[in-house]
Parts: sequence; structure tokens; C-alpha cells
Amino acid sequence: MAGEAPRPEAGAFCERIVDAAVALAEEHGSWEAVRLHHVADRLGVGLEEIRACFPEKDALIDAWFDRADRAALAAARAPDFRRRPLRARLVAVMWAWLEALAAHRRVTRQMILAKLEPGHIHIQIPALVRISRTVQWMREAAGIEHAGPRRAIEETALTAVYLAVFARWLADASPGRMETRHLLERLVAAFVAVHRPREAAWTPSPTP
Repeated sequence: MAGEAPRPEAGAFCERIVDAAVALAEEHGSWEAVRLHHVADRLGVGLEEIRACFPEKDALIDAWFDRADRAALAAARAPDFRRRPLRARLVAVMWAWLEALAAHRRVTRQMILAKLEPGHIHIQIPALVRISRTVQWMREAAGIEHAGPRRAIEETALTAVYLAVFARWLADASPGRMETRHLLERLVAAFVAVHRPREAAWTPSPTP
């Protein structure tokens, strides 16, 4: 029926597709090696059912990062979150985003490399839009309020923080990814000191 809301089970099935694709990538050691017909075989369904959720393989990558976006937003529901200093809120939101992907960091890195392959401009332009959208949601989750030129400047700076931290995280071999954690805290501190100096006072805890 026109206008009918999506059934909850449909969303759950789409999530199962993402899980199956990531699991296959781990088994094969390569995201590139995963094919949609492999995913259909793993789930015991037809390709038409896969297509109903994802019109192409790259859409699975978007769904994978959607999970991280949801985790970042969920971090803002923590008790007393709004009463924390801005630095603490930003660190919590960005760290939750990264940790949502941590169990499959190698596959995540392979997904990013697939998007960066030459000749994939049709994938890369939407990826830039996605980065902007993710940062905007992080701003919302952290409770950053501003409009106009100042908002644009802050968003550009926060995007630079996000990309630098994400790049470090992709290659971080330190226990618990603490090198990334420390970089995140330093860059967020610098962001707040420059753009929100009145909210700069905060001493990070030694553990996540």
C-alpha cells in the first residue's frame, strides 16, 4: 500500500545482509572478493531479496557506516551527557562511532580503499556527502549550536578532526587503539580551544 511504513522485519533482514557480507569478507580476507550472490547463498535467499535492500554492493558500505552513525547518536543518550563539557561530549560521540566498527577494522579499511579506487567518481562524490552528513550528526549529538559562517567554519574544522582520527584508527595497532584515543582527545581539545575557548576546561580520563 502506498505510504505504508517499512516493516520492522524488513530492516532486520537488511541488517542480516550486512552481517553476512562483512563475515564473508573476514573469511575471504578481502572485501573485494565478496559478491552479492555469495551473500544470497550464505543467507539462503535469492538475489532479488538482496536487491530489495541494497541496489548495489556499495550500498552495503553505506549501511555499515550507518551503524557507526547510530552508535554515535546513541552515545548522546548516556546519563548526564548534556551536562558534560563539550570536549567530553565530542570525544564520547566520535569514539562511539569508531568503536562501532572496531571488531571489523580490517574490512572497514578495505571498504574505504574500494571507494578510493581510480575511476569510481560515482562512488566518491556521494562519499564526500556522507562525510559531511556524519559530521553534522556528530555536531547534533554533541549539542553544538551555531548558524551562518561560524557554523561552516566549525564544521570544516571538525571534519578535519574526524578524518585525521579516522585515518589514524584505520592503521592503529596499539592496544585498545589508545594511540587513536589520545589523538582524538588532543585534536578535540585544540578544536574547542580555538572555536569554543570558554568551554575548553576539561581533563580527560586515562581510560575510554
